[in-house]
Amino acid sequence: MDKALAIFRVQELRQKLWVTLGLLFVYRLGFQIPLPGVDLTQIREAADKADQSALFGIMNAFTGAGIGNAVLFSLGVMPYISASIIFSLMTKVLPAFEALAKEGAAGQKKINQMTRLATVPICFLQGFFVLKGVIFNPSFGLVPPGGGGFFYGLTIIFALTAGTMFIMWLGEQITENGLGNGISLIIMSGIVANLPVTLNKAFAMRENAQTLAVTLGVMWLVVVVVVVYLTRGQRRIPIQQAKLTRGRKVMGGQRHYLPLRVNQAGVMPIIFASALFIIPTVLGTLPGMTWLGEYFNQAGFLYVSIYCGMIIFFAFMWTRLMFQPEEIANNLKEHGSFIPGIRPGKATADYLSFVLDRITFAGAIFLAVIAILPTILVGQMRVDPMVAYFLGGTSILIVVGVALDMVDRLNAQLMMRNYDGFMKGGGAGWTRSR
Repeated sequence: MDKALAIFRVQELRQKLWVTLGLLFVYRLGFQIPLPGVDLTQIREAADKADQSALFGIMNAFTGAGIGNAVLFSLGVMPYISASIIFSLMTKVLPAFEALAKEGAAGQKKINQMTRLATVPICFLQGFFVLKGVIFNPSFGLVPPGGGGFFYGLTIIFALTAGTMFIMWLGEQITENGLGNGISLIIMSGIVANLPVTLNKAFAMRENAQTLAVTLGVMWLVVVVVVVYLTRGQRRIPIQQAKLTRGRKVMGGQRHYLPLRVNQAGVMPIIFASALFIIPTVLGTLPGMTWLGEYFNQAGFLYVSIYCGMIIFFAFMWTRLMFQPEEIANNLKEHGSFIPGIRPGKATADYLSFVLDRITFAGAIFLAVIAILPTILVGQMRVDPMVAYFLGGTSILIVVGVALDMVDRLNAQLMMRNYDGFMKGGGAGWTRSR
């Protein structure tokens, strides 16, 4: 407790904390502002009864937003995340963007600006999805003002785009003046804020609500411990720096480590796999395409098998794109460093590739198990889909990852001021060395 109170004793940390909380409060206020000409009560009642609620639950879990509701911030940061993913891939695939990324701060600034600009057309596309899936959805039985003409729809899309751009600005302000990564904190706050309402709605209609709540609570604690353990898990490869003699002085010779995380890809494989599975889910709702929905039933063997296979594939793909052994081996060689017992150059690259493949496979299996947990809860325990998506899959990975990142940042700030850290032993105390 004393170490937690140390945050409030440092004026700079105290100011950053209040700025972060204030901007997150502004973010949550946006979910109380309805879109033009929309009755929120009617929308929410219709969304609870509609078949699309499960699909909206998946999308809400990714962004912490309220896509099933027609509010100003319905899109959340999903368009910005989509643009960021696109440009992250382009910097690894296209030579022009790769050269731009290597320019340092100036190049990164240009990439960030292009990411912001690309967010706008993505907002229009996803805003059209919300417009057709919620306001103009025939199964909802809603009647938009004036029958919902072209200009009304355009107004809705512009409002959703403006909401997303404002959220993006809030995230940048939190990153610059607050604690932690602003976009990550916004996503986490949306997930946490929606959890109490979802749990209350799900358990209110269950006869064995208390037993189910205890069971899910125990499962949640176990999953959180496993997620923390494997998120912090690392394979530390020893790196030896060559010794240089300058007159009577001997320079270099230090020994340090190259940490390879078990879950190097983070939540990206689950996002890619889920995004592809949205296509057959949506097509299965169309007339004459119901057979597709039956084949890709979330409780079926085919769905689980293909879903897990895609997650493992995307885990290897993303890791290989973001962590390239050949480039790391060349950098070590240029700086006069080497792995003890391994020759510099190609041998080092082969060794790093071998180690990376093994730990990536373990991380991919971990991601696949976490991803199918909501499917198991829905299919076997008859848990409400919204509750399942909050207690497993992407949501729990995001919340735990952001919380651990926040702890690391607080530890770094407190250690600079001669405090022991927010948690005993600091963030490194949670790291598992292999």
